[in-house]
Amino acid sequence: MKIVLFSAVILSFTALIFLMRNQQWSQSYGKRVKGLEARKVWQVWSDIDQWHVWQSDIEYAKLEGDFVEGSHFKLKPKGVSEVDIQLIQVETNKVFTDQTNFPLAKMYGKHEFIQHGEELEVKTTMSVQGFLGFVWRKIVAEDIANGMPEQTDLLIRQVKRSE
Repeated sequence: MKIVLFSAVILSFTALIFLMRNQQWSQSYGKRVKGLEARKVWQVWSDIDQWHVWQSDIEYAKLEGDFVEGSHFKLKPKGVSEVDIQLIQVETNKVFTDQTNFPLAKMYGKHEFIQHGEELEVKTTMSVQGFLGFVWRKIVAEDIANGMPEQTDLLIRQVKRSE
């Protein structure tokens, strides 16, 4: 009886760990704008050192090296600690994805520029995965995701100012 009970507890615990480890959350926001050029949006987005100029919630951002896969940048949001972020996917004028490592979880920000005829869709997807992903989702990612519409509007406004 004890062996059966012990086996059931181990099996339940293993299943819980498997489910939590493979847990993923994501949220996307996209906006289409007529006449917006991906090249111009890319120029603003890839100039990480200037993000604080058009995003009021950022104290500073500093790219270490060039805007290429594998590069890191430091981001200091207002009121919280500096974080180290890595660019893990970069396709000029199309998409870039950044990765932030948290204890037992990773957060990704995917930024896409999708052409739909005369309209350009500026789309951001935030996702979190990992064993403690549900914790980091609540602490960090949901606030970022809730700010995506405003961030997108500010990005578009900054692009139009630079024309």
